[in-house]
Amino acid sequence: MSEKVNITINGIPLRINENTTILEAAQKMNIKIPTLCFHKDLCVAGNCRVCVVEIAGDKRLVAACATPVSEGIEVLTNSLKVRNSRKHIIELLLSEHNADCTKCYKNGNCELQKLASEYKIINQDFINLASLKKYKIDYYSPSIIKDDSRCIRCQRCVRTCTEIQGVSALTVAYKGNNMKITTFFDKPMNDVVCTNCGQCVNHCPTGALIEKNYIEEVWEAIGNPEKHVIVQTAPAVRIGLGEEFGFNPGERVTGKMVAALKRLGFDTVLDTDFTADLTIIEEGNELLQRLKKVFVDKDPNVKIPMVTSCSPGWIKYIEHMYPDFLGNLSSCKSPQQMFGALAKTYFAQSRNIDPDKIVSVSIMPCTAKKFEASRPEMHDSGYRDIDYVLTTRELAIMIKQAGIEFNQLEDMEYDHLMGESSGAGVIFGATGGVMEAALRTAYEIITGRDVPFENLNITPVRGMESVKEASIKLENVKPEWGFLEGIELKCAVAHGLINAHQVMETVKNGTAIYHFIEIMACPGGCLGGGGQPIPTNPEIRKKRMEAIYAEDMGKPIRKSHLNPEIIQIYRDFLGEPLGEVSHHLLHTKYVPRERY
Repeated sequence: MSEKVNITINGIPLRINENTTILEAAQKMNIKIPTLCFHKDLCVAGNCRVCVVEIAGDKRLVAACATPVSEGIEVLTNSLKVRNSRKHIIELLLSEHNADCTKCYKNGNCELQKLASEYKIINQDFINLASLKKYKIDYYSPSIIKDDSRCIRCQRCVRTCTEIQGVSALTVAYKGNNMKITTFFDKPMNDVVCTNCGQCVNHCPTGALIEKNYIEEVWEAIGNPEKHVIVQTAPAVRIGLGEEFGFNPGERVTGKMVAALKRLGFDTVLDTDFTADLTIIEEGNELLQRLKKVFVDKDPNVKIPMVTSCSPGWIKYIEHMYPDFLGNLSSCKSPQQMFGALAKTYFAQSRNIDPDKIVSVSIMPCTAKKFEASRPEMHDSGYRDIDYVLTTRELAIMIKQAGIEFNQLEDMEYDHLMGESSGAGVIFGATGGVMEAALRTAYEIITGRDVPFENLNITPVRGMESVKEASIKLENVKPEWGFLEGIELKCAVAHGLINAHQVMETVKNGTAIYHFIEIMACPGGCLGGGGQPIPTNPEIRKKRMEAIYAEDMGKPIRKSHLNPEIIQIYRDFLGEPLGEVSHHLLHTKYVPRERY
């Protein structure tokens, strides 16, 4: 147990744990200390020095984020010395920064811009060096734009890529005036081990890292009377979008989101949750097929554990880092890509629309989905399955551009045919959700009964722990699944690629035995995706997760195989799970990639 110490901040006494930083102590007293390099998700760096404070008796100012409290210290956060120092630091950052804010994508949501406004940086006292530096902009990635002219070298992106994702696609090069954030051999983002997850975008305080946006292309499609524009919305969008319009984190805005999309001019508004349900049917049957081939047929070519394939950031990670385990991946496409393939086949046929005239748009919490949509494997419909991917943030921009008063909208329902979903489809947006949804269906297929958890809530796979494990004993199974009688089905769930590495190492070394593994690239799963509203932190992700499960509980149907539109699509179009049609449209293979 930590010892308590007595301190004062701006003359106000406080008794607090000795391992607390000055920044944390000030926050407990509702005293704001500005920061740039600090983020709750990341280790302390103390790079930017914007958070400097004065300790009575000390000659030097100290970084509040990196300085622990000690007995008797008197902290001043607003002295003349502190204010002048902070102002000069901000001015120095601006002297090397492309401050053409009106042309910046982060205009209005930039932490440096906000500080410059608060400290009224109007007259620049330092030489403007931005025009003298040979900055470059990397447009090559389909997901992320890297603009060195807007970088303040806080290194939040570097720490994010290393600490949260364990990828280290970004690093610091050179020193002093020449210091820069770069990639391996200064290659474009598209040519290194970047997974396109967008966590660097979420954690960047300026416009140095942003998603590549396709807003104008989507507006053009909507305005073209020759095109039928279909839009799908991912589970996590409905619990994040409201934050862009002043709602509290975790408030569900499903009905308002649908209404906004219809007002924007999309011809058909549908739900990715539908193909999340479809993924469960295909993936669940694939798992059972693999178990049969392993336990009954003794087929040495079949790989167990089977690992989920819904997260495109995770897919690119395994292609680079664990290519020998690509055979363990489920062959199922992600719900986004399943939807895209069906939009230009099943939907087009059912609505008698020429697929050449269909423009398929998806609203995703994820920047990696932009990369996924561009993959050459994703053309099984005969066309590019998904034409454009917009993030939650991009959708918010479109709604604002259209002058829609989002808060005043009346709730509306999704259109039918690929618009109906179950609670199991909704929870895809949270870490552990795919596992839980799959177990709800697979257990019932095997035993004819509900999973043995109260209200279908498989709590061992829920929560924000880095790696979660669960096991379910299979007893009194149906005769056709007799080979599974008495087997304990062992599962693991990981979110964040550094935790994916941990799980894959146990599989590689044989130190843990699993049958089924779910991996999501982003912290908290899709609800913490790289395209979600900024800021994001542990508290916000927790509230979003609570909203996901509340949406699940409010659904009349909570198991994927009971979704009537899923039953209909197998009856009218797909035939059967893992059948010829579904194999062609809904399944794929991935490719090994170089690490360097």
